Amino acid sequence: MARYTGPKEKIERRIGTKLFLKGERSFSPKSAMTRKPYPPGMHGKAKFKKLSEYGLQLQSKQKVKNIYRLLEKKFKLYVKEAMKSKKETTALLIKSLEQRLDNVVFRMGLAQSRDQARQLVNHGHILVNNVKTDIPSYQAKKGDKITVREGSKKTRYFSAVLPEWFPKHESPSWIKVEKNSLTGTIENAPDMAESGLEFKDLQSIIEFYSR
Repeated sequence: MARYTGPKEKIERRIGTKLFLKGERSFSPKSAMTRKPYPPGMHGKAKFKKLSEYGLQLQSKQKVKNIYRLLEKKFKLYVKEAMKSKKETTALLIKSLEQRLDNVVFRMGLAQSRDQARQLVNHGHILVNNVKTDIPSYQAKKGDKITVREGSKKTRYFSAVLPEWFPKHESPSWIKVEKNSLTGTIENAPDMAESGLEFKDLQSIIEFYSR
């Protein structure tokens, strides 16, 4: 599937907010949004323009779509599915985004970014209920047990790199993580507070696709 592979931090500067796309770097002074908190381009330190209602909706869409590293077709599908429910639209949208397997791997702390988590899934390192699952968009369900393939645990990444941050990582309450076995169990539905998403952005996205 085609995917944007250009500079991730340019996306943040274009939108005007940190999306934490670069793992640990996003929290450091090296972050582009920290060093250059203005749009990229030849005009130097130009200010962000005041946006119209449509512009704000488009910005919210771009923001959330890029947080989860999704292309337009897939993101639109999630929104349209959520819009079929008139009462729980935002909750269903959060569920679809947060319970993607690549996001669950990221939330468990097995990767420092969603792009890295997607690679782990694509390369067959992840099991769901003891079955190798290499589809990043797989929707994890309550009771699903996500873990690392035994053979993969012997690789340098899982044996030497991951231990640098994994013991300190705090996962959301809807995933019960057993750090010794690198296993996570889906216990509840994700909620907005722990997703880091804002209600106004989700509402703007729904309004954008309702046009």
